[in-house]
Amino acid sequence: MGFLGLLIVGVFALMLQNASSFNTNIKVENKDKLLRFNKNGEFKILQISDMHYANGKDTACRDVLPSQMETCSDLNTTHYLRRFIHTENPDLIVFTGDNVHSVDAYNYNRSMDEAFAAAIESNIPWIAVLGNHDVNTLVTGTPRKAVMEYIVGLKNTLSLLNPSNLEQDESIWGWGNYNLEVAGVQDSPLQNKSVLNLYLLDSGEFTYSLPPNFYMGYEWIHPSQQSWFLRTSKQLQQAYTSPPEAQQGPAPGLVFFHIPIPEYSNITESNMVGEKQEDVYCPGVNSGFYDTMLAAGDIKAAFVGHGHINDYCGKLRDIQLCYGAGFGYHGYGLAGWARRARVINVKLDKTEDGDWGPVKSIVTWKRLHDDRLTLIDPEVLWASTTGGDRAQSLFKPIMSE
Repeated sequence: MGFLGLLIVGVFALMLQNASSFNTNIKVENKDKLLRFNKNGEFKILQISDMHYANGKDTACRDVLPSQMETCSDLNTTHYLRRFIHTENPDLIVFTGDNVHSVDAYNYNRSMDEAFAAAIESNIPWIAVLGNHDVNTLVTGTPRKAVMEYIVGLKNTLSLLNPSNLEQDESIWGWGNYNLEVAGVQDSPLQNKSVLNLYLLDSGEFTYSLPPNFYMGYEWIHPSQQSWFLRTSKQLQQAYTSPPEAQQGPAPGLVFFHIPIPEYSNITESNMVGEKQEDVYCPGVNSGFYDTMLAAGDIKAAFVGHGHINDYCGKLRDIQLCYGAGFGYHGYGLAGWARRARVINVKLDKTEDGDWGPVKSIVTWKRLHDDRLTLIDPEVLWASTTGGDRAQSLFKPIMSE
């Protein structure tokens, strides 16, 4: 049979063995809960990336100080997630992939339940996309679709299996491509408008193809995903600029996915806030998604995971490209360099008559896994060129720390 034949047989045996342990009989709840800005004109997002959750207390930590090793496990990841949620009290929690370390999970269902437990029990809406470690089809045999179906069926999530606005006979690559709209403040003129748009995309996992088109590397955001994204952006912009309460220009958009696009490598050290401590591990194929985001005209920032010890944001032309950094203790890191999470705070402007208007600013900062949950690197990602106060006023809520 030869080595290659034995390898293929072994892989399929593993697939059959592991696939049987995953429950795909999922009840999908109705996702009709409306997101909107709070009464203070703010909408706060907590980005959690790369938890790499496996088996709770049985999972050893990686890349921590020797003094931490004996007592450190997945439970530390959960403990910090609870603290982060309590401290920031976000309006939405976004998990940007590698939530579960699939090849190490004894019981996939239980691992996912425990990975998202802190978000579920908070009763705060949460959403997720998949990373390259959530599903390792060659090893576990668990279909990517089944994993996303399981997430969609969990409590308090607004995650979707795929878009609800696909056209007749339209298909889209991957699982977990969807968008969410964030309405204006209740009883304000824009209460029925989406003043902030969120786009979630499946960036795939590790893949390969045989000659003549040999490729081995990470997947990419495919043309069908980009086509849906552009059409959805256009529809949202048209609704925002149409009566009633027609607005000038598009509402800001934010994009979340796991594997960075190649353009993250173009951010120079002098143009970044945060640290770059490893290469940008991106697809070997540039599918043009950065140019697609530019063409859409509404995207202000993109947020990814994947690179655990990169935590920078940098502006490339008109779009901020940001890493979330590694959050979980079962994923690799640097001993002595604290795990961390990113916060994105979007604030509305006040109109001349005192009502809440469109988005004024998008600010971000990070919190560290330490005793104080230290806040670092506050920065303005985007600010409107019209309306209210600028500069220092954007930082008043957070600079007191």
